[in-house]
Amino acid sequence: MRIAQVAPLTEAVPPKLYGGTERVVHWLTEELVALGHDVTLFASGDSQTSAKLDALWPRALRLDGSVRDPNALHMVLLERVRQKCDDEEFDFLHFHLDYYPWSLFHRQPTPFVTTLHGRLDLPEHQPVFNIFSKMPVISISNAQRRPVPQANWVTTIHHGLPENLLTPKQAKQEYLAVLGRIAPEKGVDRAIKIATHCGIPLKIAAKVDRADQDYYDELIRPMIENNPLVDFIGEIGDHEKSDFLSGALGLLLPIDWPEPFGLVMIEAMACGTPVVAFNRGSVPEIIDEGLTGFVVEDVISAAGVIKRLPQLDRAAIRKQFEKRFTARRMALDYLAAYRSLTEAKAPRIKLVSSAE
Repeated sequence: MRIAQVAPLTEAVPPKLYGGTERVVHWLTEELVALGHDVTLFASGDSQTSAKLDALWPRALRLDGSVRDPNALHMVLLERVRQKCDDEEFDFLHFHLDYYPWSLFHRQPTPFVTTLHGRLDLPEHQPVFNIFSKMPVISISNAQRRPVPQANWVTTIHHGLPENLLTPKQAKQEYLAVLGRIAPEKGVDRAIKIATHCGIPLKIAAKVDRADQDYYDELIRPMIENNPLVDFIGEIGDHEKSDFLSGALGLLLPIDWPEPFGLVMIEAMACGTPVVAFNRGSVPEIIDEGLTGFVVEDVISAAGVIKRLPQLDRAAIRKQFEKRFTARRMALDYLAAYRSLTEAKAPRIKLVSSAE
């Protein structure tokens, strides 16, 4: 199958720094190539891929200080994909650009789908999905769908990681962990309260975006500096995550927003590490209660389950990751969706009997 993967130009694929969508696109693309498909990746020129790379711009836009209007380049990207469709270069198009392709691509014959990677609960999303209610879309969790039931949902496909990207390591579990990004909706202040309430050390491996610097300076920094239990490590790469997560009693995810899919949850599971997360967004879909972690409502209930973490079977957590959240499983699910949409798009031949 000749497949186009169309990624945002904002980050490289995979990203040099933080970038969940681009990481998922990379893992999916690599698996599709490994399964024998002819894949073209539309992405920035500093991307690394086993597929054919079609690079509109030489570097990720977020790291290119010369670019002040990224929308202009994304418009050119979409037109380049459309022109290649005119030349019949692809059997299927897979977009990761939210709703931007829809007005252009519903007017051409190549079957396509869009995976929606972000939140959909903002008021301005309603007219978009009302107007484009026939555009085929894939959700990354069932929870993500709730605000826009009028959308043409094809299926839900949970994210997956390469099976051996992160693995359990031999370690003594002596601390609780936070991984990812420090921002108000991520609830790092609540994680500090949970760990402090339990009297257990907390290690924070996370980045601070420029937009969240005030939140960090005004709220989080004083909580860290005045608490001997808290160790702020900063951002870490994939090569460091196995050791970091394997040494944790559990991963804390006290989020305060409807997160469509938290990659950190399955990263922890890949290392056999249980997760304690607030009941928001996709959390109840990802965590198998009492097997891979606990779904809680607030700081007090989170603190109440911490003592149960050592009772969970870390080998069983890893097995559940292998069953539910590998990149190979994700790729096979997407291929099934591609084939279903391709068959639905194919013209139907009416058989006429000789009697007619």
